Amino acid sequence: MSIEIPGYRPGTWVLDPSHSEVTFSVRHMMISKVRGSFGIKNATLIAPENPLEAKVEATVDVNSIDTNDEGRDTHLRSADFFDTENFPTMEFVSTGARVDGDEFYVDGDLTIRGITKPVSFEFDFGGFGSDPWGNYKAGASAKTVINREDFGLTWNAALETGGVLVGKDITINLDLQGALQA
Repeated sequence: MSIEIPGYRPGTWVLDPSHSEVTFSVRHMMISKVRGSFGIKNATLIAPENPLEAKVEATVDVNSIDTNDEGRDTHLRSADFFDTENFPTMEFVSTGARVDGDEFYVDGDLTIRGITKPVSFEFDFGGFGSDPWGNYKAGASAKTVINREDFGLTWNAALETGGVLVGKDITINLDLQGALQA
C-alpha cells in the first residue's frame, strides 16, 4: 500500500528544535490538568518514496522538563518519577506508519526510564513549503495518550477526599517542523 501526501518529498528530514515542541498534560487532584514541556534533543525522519515506509528516531531531554513550577520540576526529575540521573532521555523509534480511515498514524516504541512500550501517534500534516532561505520545510502535529505507570512512573499520593494526586493517563502532543537535508 502507498499513499500520496501533497508536497511530500523523499529524503532525510531533520527536526528544527526552535520551531518544535513536546508538551504533555496530566490530571492533578482529579479536578484539573497540569501541563508541561520537554526540549527535543534531536529527531530524524528517513522518508522514502512511500510515506508509509518512513522511519523516525527522536530523543527528548528529560532534564529539560518545564511545568512552570521549579519545585515540581525538581520532583519530576527525581527517582520518584523520571530518575533523570539514570535515565536522562526518552527515545522514540518508529516501527511503521498506517492509514486508518481518514487518520494517519505513526507507530513505534517509546522508551521512558529504560522501559520500552509500543505507542501510536495520530499524525496531522500541517503542510510543506520553502522558507526565505530556500530550505524546504514540513510541519506536523501528533498526539498520543500513555499510561505513565506502564513506564515505571508510579509515584502518587492518596487524597483525603478520595482519588489520587496524579492521574495515570498522560496526553503527549508534538508540534514539529523539520527541514529536508540537501
